Amino acid sequence: MLEHSLHPELLEAGCDEAGRGCLAGSVFAAAVILPPDFSHPLLNDSKQMSAKNRNLLRQIIEREAVAWHVQEITAARIDEINILNASIEGMNLAAAHLEPQPQFLAIDGNRFRTTLGIPFCCVVKGDGRYADIAAASVLAKTHRDEYMQRLAEEYPMYGWDRNKGYPTREHRLAIREYGLSPYHRLTFCHEFGQPELF
Repeated sequence: MLEHSLHPELLEAGCDEAGRGCLAGSVFAAAVILPPDFSHPLLNDSKQMSAKNRNLLRQIIEREAVAWHVQEITAARIDEINILNASIEGMNLAAAHLEPQPQFLAIDGNRFRTTLGIPFCCVVKGDGRYADIAAASVLAKTHRDEYMQRLAEEYPMYGWDRNKGYPTREHRLAIREYGLSPYHRLTFCHEFGQPELF
């Protein structure tokens, strides 16, 4: 069972992102403030949950959260400032949109900086330890998956409805055959001679 938050005595927002390791598409970041009594047996690190359970939890979180926001950072912006900075920017913007403003930010991962003037702590694998970070991971993941599903309808040849833009063998082979789309991150490695192709 996840702990509710890092600092239950404060109005804390959990923050996480989805899509950092993808070759295509935006990265999505989320910030969530959960009510003090929030608990759900299915809530976990979004990567450990089925798509069905993630989508179920998304509805519950969006309905019951004190506040939540999901922020998109485009592939063009990722190319401009790099994926780490884009992820940090996304979490900052997500937190900045929360109303009420949190008193503390619990960040999944080991790197963060902010100009918001809100104290924070980075927690490695925090989405598997704290409910508010896990809730943010669920929102970031489901919103990004929904977005990639829409892009897959526009560019079906890359299999984004299945791989969500990650560097699978299918995705890399499609890049070799069709080239890059306008949604690919140009600063990411799209080399075709990688071992996973064979």
